[in-house]
Amino acid sequence: MKVLITGGAGFIGSHTADLLLKKGYRVSALDNLSPRTHFGKWPGYLDSRIEKIKGDVRNKKDLLVALSGVDYVFHLAALMDLLPQFSQFVDTNIKSTALIYELIVEHKLPIKKVVIASSQFVYGEGRWYCAKHGNVFPKQRILTDLENGNWDPVCPIDDEKITPLLNLESHQDPPNQYAISKYTQELIGLKLGRLYQIPTVALRYSIIHGSRQSFKNAYSGALRIFALKMLQGKNPPVYEDGQSLRDYISVHDVANANLKVLEDKRADFKVFNVGSGIAYSVLELAEMIAKVLGVKIKPKIVGEFRLGDIRHAVSDISKLKNLGWKPEVSEENAIAEYVEWIKRQKITKDWVNLSEKHLREIGTLRKIK
Repeated sequence: MKVLITGGAGFIGSHTADLLLKKGYRVSALDNLSPRTHFGKWPGYLDSRIEKIKGDVRNKKDLLVALSGVDYVFHLAALMDLLPQFSQFVDTNIKSTALIYELIVEHKLPIKKVVIASSQFVYGEGRWYCAKHGNVFPKQRILTDLENGNWDPVCPIDDEKITPLLNLESHQDPPNQYAISKYTQELIGLKLGRLYQIPTVALRYSIIHGSRQSFKNAYSGALRIFALKMLQGKNPPVYEDGQSLRDYISVHDVANANLKVLEDKRADFKVFNVGSGIAYSVLELAEMIAKVLGVKIKPKIVGEFRLGDIRHAVSDISKLKNLGWKPEVSEENAIAEYVEWIKRQKITKDWVNLSEKHLREIGTLRKIK
């Protein structure tokens, strides 16, 4: 069987390709080698057995060439950040997903399954517990709250204090342009897939760690920022108060989850969380990175926040575990893999500073009053 991976030159795509090859699949990768992530050429870590197709998922001709002769599709290519370029999220993420199904139907392509990469960001502020009202889903945090350092959402009924819970696949409330595009991708795939009997699965990934994670991409998050700064001997910046909770997952566990839903018919037309289910604060993550690096550098709370970010995001993974999958790589080992990889890279620019400067210029990174 042949598998197409859109965004196949990237972090998740390349690790998924490695696993597929190991399991005996043939693999092709469609990628436009975007300068947001890549350096204009196919990365050296790609296995030589992968068929490389330089093209754009937004281009109908490129996509048709890539889909021809394919049995399965992993749609991983996406614009991933919080830049206020709203139309680009529609153009890249939503249009490309619609085009995949359009071409399958138009050309009667015998695609057996499509797996769509989504994100835990679609939950927005997610599910919380209120002592008076039980499970509640708080409103989106607004600019004035964030500017005043009011980080935690409150009960939407009486503004009382609430406690975060694990997010279930039954809920969604996308709070920003990226999350809206991801949830729309899910709707396109699951609804059109069912209508035209194209088995489809949507995976809501938690934050993924491991080797090959771009150090150019501003979206690649706290691990990139903390590791790069600590390797420079500098205190890494922390946004908000450092107490935001996240769950992190190894890219190898993600690749295994991808393969699981590809091969298991019980996953068809469903949504699954892919995470560790373990909550870490941002400050705890920084401590773990410092320990792996063997340094005593502490992060610095800088009095800034990212507009559109969410307070906590930790996923309930029981639904996917019921199919026989479970995370096996510890967060410490995922960090160690990333650190060892990044030490081998030739980094000629201060990508963290460049990213932060750009985010401030466009109003995504803002100061507390």
